[in-house]
Amino acid sequence: MAKDPVCGMYVDEETATIKRVIRGRTYYFCSESCARTFERPEIEVRNLKILVAFSLALGVPTLVFSYLPILPFLPTNLWLFLLATPIQFIAGWRFYRGTYDALRSRTTNMDTLIAVGTSAAWLYSTLVTFFPNVFPGEAYFDTSALIIAFILLGKLLEDLAKGKASEAIRRLMDLQARMAKVIRSGVEREIPVEKVEVGDIVVVRPGEKIAVDGMVVEGHSSVDEKMITGESIPVEKRIGDEVIGATINKAGMLKFKATKVGADTTLSQIIKLVEEAQISRAPIQRLADVVSSYFVPTVIVIATLSLFAWYFIGRMSFIFALTAFIAVLIIACPCALGLATPTAIMVGTGKGAENGVLIKGGEYLEKAYKLQTIVFDKTGTLTKGQPSVLDIVTLENWKTIDVLKLAAIAEKGSEHPLGEAIVEAAREKGIEVPDPESFEAIPGHGVKVAHDGKRILLGNRKLMAGENLSIEQLEDRVRGLEEEGETVMLVAFENRVIGAISVADTLKEYSAKAIGELKKMGIEVIMLTGDNARTAKAIAKQVSIERVLAEVLLGQKADVIKGLQAEGKVVGMVGDGINDAPALAQADIGIAIGSGTDVALETGGIVLIKDDLRDVVAAIKLSRQTIRKIKQNLFWAFFYNVAFIPVAAGLLYPFFGILLNPILAGTAMAFSSVSVVTNSLLLKRYNPKM
Repeated sequence: MAKDPVCGMYVDEETATIKRVIRGRTYYFCSESCARTFERPEIEVRNLKILVAFSLALGVPTLVFSYLPILPFLPTNLWLFLLATPIQFIAGWRFYRGTYDALRSRTTNMDTLIAVGTSAAWLYSTLVTFFPNVFPGEAYFDTSALIIAFILLGKLLEDLAKGKASEAIRRLMDLQARMAKVIRSGVEREIPVEKVEVGDIVVVRPGEKIAVDGMVVEGHSSVDEKMITGESIPVEKRIGDEVIGATINKAGMLKFKATKVGADTTLSQIIKLVEEAQISRAPIQRLADVVSSYFVPTVIVIATLSLFAWYFIGRMSFIFALTAFIAVLIIACPCALGLATPTAIMVGTGKGAENGVLIKGGEYLEKAYKLQTIVFDKTGTLTKGQPSVLDIVTLENWKTIDVLKLAAIAEKGSEHPLGEAIVEAAREKGIEVPDPESFEAIPGHGVKVAHDGKRILLGNRKLMAGENLSIEQLEDRVRGLEEEGETVMLVAFENRVIGAISVADTLKEYSAKAIGELKKMGIEVIMLTGDNARTAKAIAKQVSIERVLAEVLLGQKADVIKGLQAEGKVVGMVGDGINDAPALAQADIGIAIGSGTDVALETGGIVLIKDDLRDVVAAIKLSRQTIRKIKQNLFWAFFYNVAFIPVAAGLLYPFFGILLNPILAGTAMAFSSVSVVTNSLLLKRYNPKM
């Protein structure tokens, strides 16, 4: 058995999903995600370490012997040539390859600057070495060698920093269970989690990690889902409830049927989304690429003009002019520019994943930053999507608990959601609800039942009017409840109206707080629903939403979003990701909330694992902070390049005698790249939660 080098799971040729032979060594991986995660950064970092060690091992002696010519047998310049040439064409080969690829695409990039600058220093030094009569002067092998060494060292530090930015994926992978206990042929067996199949009955005991996604078929327990949803309070699980792989069973033993395994599990889908987001490109990054394509040739022109100006106009030595030429090319290398966006996106999306906010790419990150209007679906988004008993009104000497019990008896045989809400409310209060002796549903009116030989009626005004029962004493209170958007059902017992019960879909716990925070951020909030205007306005009033679009059919929601976009607004849509899919797709950015078990199926650009509207606020705050970091990175990258080009070209030399050494330029350029990555990593300290 061998360990997966990424997640540490024990695998072999039989259990491994992926097998790779890398540089003569065989690696086994439990999943494609692990293989990709290992191959991309690990091989790159390892190769860079070798190249950095190689270039420094030859570059440092090149520098030393340039000033201490103590080598025997051969002329000093020839020794320097032998030391510097392998660095130029082995360690520096990546820059030539990058330049070639760019020229094939009829553009230029940062590799172009490095290749041209170091090649100029190496070529001139070579001519000085082998043709001293034609090219008298000093060799600058140390310049080309150390520039390549320092740039590779900077690149290595960048990749190590980016590796830290990708820790979110590694942490997610570490959450995966390694083994699972399944019941097959009546026998409990422990098998690798990769061997679990859909339909298997999986056993999980207290303290154990749930292996895959599934549905509870036996047992009752509480499950810690913090690692997936961010929710700190354990969630009760009963028969019929869903469980998520990688969460921890806290109390009792559970048996569940596996419904999603392997790449289909919630955790695997989250990892996939984060990976895709971290390699995606935002529009602001494409803008930086376009600017770079003009910036690089401009720099080459400036460097060439510097060379000719100092040599032909300034009458300086060719060495002086060449030094200015090389320094301009190196100091202007826009490495930091190329890192400004991807590093911030990697950290931002990783931070979002840690907080249960899955951003599917840089494009959505930037769109969330620009949001002006957010449209909330009502049912299941602002509200719980399940009716609850809100008020019980009684007459004469009747107690609320007695009215509720009679109503529950009447509705026990009903499958209507309002009836189910009444029965559930009775059970929550510990009321025993017996079966009625007879049951008759009257469509559009209510129900009639018999209990202990006595008649119970539950329904609307039409039912009571049809039975010639007066509701005059309750009329004012019933109308008041209806004006609040509640559905009121009247209760009659033995031909007398004894009370009324109001039922309505209730707001989620943090709806009002989230809406208030969005409004503070300057975002317009709109509620969209298919409900009647009275109910919609009543709900909207509770969360302080002024603009309500009611009685909108399911197929018309996308058209409503189009209409808002036609007003010139950047529109976000928040919905459950299933019924609202067309509207989520039409919006500039769709935010699917409470969809942790169907992450991969969501239409939204942002998926919120928890059913908590505060995460909408967190997603937007995180996007704003990430874009702010990108802009900071771009500014400093451009500022650094533009500010030091005149110094490198020798502008200060006539006044202060200052000429920037190409080696120092290379060191400073590498440092600027690392500073951009470090600035992006500061995002890891940001907490987007309210």
